[in-house]
Amino acid sequence: MTERKVFKLLETLKKEVYEANLLLVKYDLVTLTWGNVSAITSDNKFIVIKPSGVSYDTMTPASMVITDITGKIVEGNLKPSSDLPTHLELYKNFPQISSIVHTHSLWATVYAQAEEDLPCYGTTHADTFYGTVPCTRALTKNEIMEAYELNTSRVICETFRDRGIDPTQIPAVLVNKHGPFVWGDNPRKSVENALILEEICHMAYLTRSLRQDVEPAPQYLQDKHYWRKHGDAAYYGQGK
Repeated sequence: MTERKVFKLLETLKKEVYEANLLLVKYDLVTLTWGNVSAITSDNKFIVIKPSGVSYDTMTPASMVITDITGKIVEGNLKPSSDLPTHLELYKNFPQISSIVHTHSLWATVYAQAEEDLPCYGTTHADTFYGTVPCTRALTKNEIMEAYELNTSRVICETFRDRGIDPTQIPAVLVNKHGPFVWGDNPRKSVENALILEEICHMAYLTRSLRQDVEPAPQYLQDKHYWRKHGDAAYYGQGK
């Protein structure tokens, strides 16, 4: 890829990541500066991410920080999000994903703080997430003190590996005592998935409040709703 094409690609991606960060505010998924969106280039060489602690009101596309896959800043005058090591490690381990969102949205964080998985109680969940959204184990004291952000990503990868979960079918995780990390094919899609996660966490909480012994939706119902929107046989919507 020529230098001119790389520049154009990064300028486009900076705008997309900036706009996705503003969507977090629009959808009420962040308070103050408690959230960030990143994206990786199609050649897996560069990451665009929100700067650390910068107000959404003052950000511009030029505020976005570009790093390489090792985390070295290649463009930008601001510090990248403190969650950058988590994003980088997830991109390395989940090469199918192209964008990551981290928030402390209310209902998803409630589930993370309660150390609860999010079972699929109905079709709203099944349309996007093919099964239970997992909550990770707690990080140890050493994991927190030595390399907190890196170990956050490692415990996410461990959870998906040990449970045999496909990150393309469950594009979200609840990090124990922390909050959600969500991903997708592009910045807008990853924010959309974060919004859906927040809604189904709220629905699940209310459902269990009404009936504590509620069972997950039957597998055949989950299959129907997930696969009508995903895969080669999907028929929901107007096609590509």
